[in-house]
Amino acid sequence: MIDDLPIRKIIHVDMDAFYASIAQLDNPELRGKPIAVGGGGKRGVISAASYEARKFGVKSAMSGRLAEKLCPHLIFVKTDFDRYKDISNRIRKIFYDYTDLVEPLSLDEAYLDVTENKIGLPSATLIAQKIRSRIFDEIGLTASAGISINKFIAKVASDYNKPNGQKTVNPEDILQFLEDLDIRKFYGIGKVTAEKMYQKGIFTGKDLKSKSADYLEEHFGKSGRSYYDIVRGIHNSKVKPNRIRKSLAAERTFNENLSSEIFMLEKLEHIAEEVSKRLDKSKVAGKTITLKIKFSDFTLQTRSKTLPYFISDKTVILDTAKDLLYQDKLKNSVRLLGISLSNLNTNDTKPKAFEKEKKSVSVQLKFDF
Repeated sequence: MIDDLPIRKIIHVDMDAFYASIAQLDNPELRGKPIAVGGGGKRGVISAASYEARKFGVKSAMSGRLAEKLCPHLIFVKTDFDRYKDISNRIRKIFYDYTDLVEPLSLDEAYLDVTENKIGLPSATLIAQKIRSRIFDEIGLTASAGISINKFIAKVASDYNKPNGQKTVNPEDILQFLEDLDIRKFYGIGKVTAEKMYQKGIFTGKDLKSKSADYLEEHFGKSGRSYYDIVRGIHNSKVKPNRIRKSLAAERTFNENLSSEIFMLEKLEHIAEEVSKRLDKSKVAGKTITLKIKFSDFTLQTRSKTLPYFISDKTVILDTAKDLLYQDKLKNSVRLLGISLSNLNTNDTKPKAFEKEKKSVSVQLKFDF
């Protein structure tokens, strides 16, 4: 046991069906009805779905055509990112009334460290309740929350009682909570990794915990060590109020599949221009250019090139993207192209100090939540 460890109270707030809920907020006639944000037209892809639509199997990243087959009376509404950003900013102002340690993950979710908070309330559970009540009273939307000693458990817990609910995982309950958890519920374990775990007899946190660190690293690479830690409640990442942007991207889905590289180059020029504008607006530059290609059969391919210098100029981005496009012969017609820049000059390149000691959950057991 390490006695001088910092003890934290972390809240993960996640808005419920954010885009769809805003559409229903702005148009009361849509309330209680199955709606999809985006996805209209022959080629549309859904950005979000209301809970009423999710009951039919409609979900984000699904084609509008498939969604309509699953739910024939589905209502499609247009995206409105300016509106989403405005609501998101109002929600964050509520967060800042309780703590300055707010780490937004996206427009609709954020971590809050309320270990020391502005209202002097010792209970993170009560603070989460107050925040959710204010979001509903002042904005008209519902939010869910997870509360625990670290970001990983808080995020898993926020999904536990959705929508419009919250769950606190107290320190003394953490190990049992993680052991009972379906492996698919572990944040960071995707569909492919979960399938691989199933093949090795890993279905729950308890199964995962039974495997040694060496075994997990052997079968799951570098991620194996993190799986070994998180199932034991070990996750030391702090809430970072000034998150550093790691990449910047733009992409386009086409109305018709493209089979001619000439037409693709025309589209890439517009995408490169958009990326360049976003880089200039954010006052950043990057070294690694990645071309994203989604084919008509929905398979995805990425091709990357790292330059020896930082760039934000449209011409250089476009020329590099062209080289990547011609790098390999296209196996099929293309429905989507995207360009992203990573390895940005905002990234902290200093190596992190190696942590010689792991923080034990047992230290947190004295903590009153």
